Amino acid sequence: MELFILIIYAIPLVFIFSYSLVQLSLIINYLDIGNKKALILNPSPPGEGLEKLPLLQGEGRGEVILDIKYPFVTIQLPIYNELYVVERLIDAIAAFDYPKGRFEIQVLDDSTDETVEIIASKIKGIQAKGIDIQHIRRETRQGFKAGALAYGLKICKGEFIAIFDADFVPPKDFLQKTIPHFNVPNVGVVQTRWQHLNENYSLLTQLQAFGLDAHFTIEQGGRNAESHFINFNGTAGIWRKTTIGDAGGWSADTLTEDLDLSYRAQMRDWKFVYLENVGCPAELPVTMSAVKSQQYRWTKGAAECVVKNLRKLLTDSHLSIATRLHGFYHLMNSAVFVAVFFLSILSLPVMLITTKSGDYDSFFRFTALFQVSWIILGTFYWISFKKSGLGFFEFVKRFMLFLLFMMGLSFHNTIAVVEGWLGRKTPFVRTPKFNISKQSDSWQGNKYSAKSINKSTWFEFLLMLYFIIVLIVEIQLKNFGLVPFHLMLIVGYGSVLFYTFRQMKI
Repeated sequence: MELFILIIYAIPLVFIFSYSLVQLSLIINYLDIGNKKALILNPSPPGEGLEKLPLLQGEGRGEVILDIKYPFVTIQLPIYNELYVVERLIDAIAAFDYPKGRFEIQVLDDSTDETVEIIASKIKGIQAKGIDIQHIRRETRQGFKAGALAYGLKICKGEFIAIFDADFVPPKDFLQKTIPHFNVPNVGVVQTRWQHLNENYSLLTQLQAFGLDAHFTIEQGGRNAESHFINFNGTAGIWRKTTIGDAGGWSADTLTEDLDLSYRAQMRDWKFVYLENVGCPAELPVTMSAVKSQQYRWTKGAAECVVKNLRKLLTDSHLSIATRLHGFYHLMNSAVFVAVFFLSILSLPVMLITTKSGDYDSFFRFTALFQVSWIILGTFYWISFKKSGLGFFEFVKRFMLFLLFMMGLSFHNTIAVVEGWLGRKTPFVRTPKFNISKQSDSWQGNKYSAKSINKSTWFEFLLMLYFIIVLIVEIQLKNFGLVPFHLMLIVGYGSVLFYTFRQMKI
């Protein structure tokens, strides 16, 4: 039985260690990105290099030549009950520095509250300026965001489809900087980097920005540098319309329709371009309930994509081994939460085995090698963070707080991942936006904020008590090897609970 427990304990350790080695390769790719052959070397600005723009067509892969200076772009804005931010978004899109006659705006509005009237009023003013903008309503919300995007695609006029979520405020020159990258025929997507409107609003927003910045530098940049699969991030990017059709279209059978379509498209040999130097600001969630809602959707959706796409990816012999390997760990990244959760739960029996017998000393000396994962992880986030110019000591503080934060979410996200793997379907739950961009802004009284405590919160409370007991036991046994780990779990779960109850009280 003891050996069985140790084997089970070793499995998540091995996964985390192998995952960290893949992250190390991304670090190397990212640092060496300047020496790589860029997918697109010198994209011409609109009006110069796009007079004859080749577009790939469906199954036959023929070419259509658009004899125009500015290709026509459809801008899709999927909206569901966004009364606080929808006007800000529409104003930003209407201000795009692009010929009025060469783009249309589809406000794909599935709202059920006063957002509908706000949009209708705003659109009248925008139309008066000569901008092509339509208020598109469906009879049902079938398929949620994926369904709305597919609905708009059927009636759109553009050969390129730009998509923005409600919390984004794209810059005026967004199309000018992104559209030229489609001058390579097999480029199907151009994705830009997320920036943050309210990073310094609170510690919660700072930690979210810390994690997202690493994704939008090392992960996206490192994979794209070697032409491995990356993902369209659901917003702040542009699709070639024919790419969507060739890949099978938008599908609502996962909660991350963006990741799903990204993999289906890249397995059809479409190339994705990631532009780290083009930023698109957005609002970060400011409440713990909103963060949990977003984390649940992202992690469960990724797990659903594993079930749907992983076998196809690994058996696709025309892809390189390296691309399949990176794709495996990309799709499986949400499994890190499962690994951390099981390591934490199993730490007590493992500690008791260690104390009871010295027969497994060699095993635990071997597991010490996995501490290198922490070094790789720290390097991964440091390379991203140092661009902020805030210094190493600030990095150490935020890195440690970020680890605590993610440990505190490990149970919540593990439930989401397991549900995704098992195929348990749940509705698409939007992340509420509050129009918070500066510290003086307040979300109190927002109609979209959570009004009750989620059941998982009470389990998090029990887990915090469990690890307090574990800490007491190991101190009594004078077995201090896992004390730092258990302290981090206690503080992590405690912090999540603190934010949850404090914000509910407010």
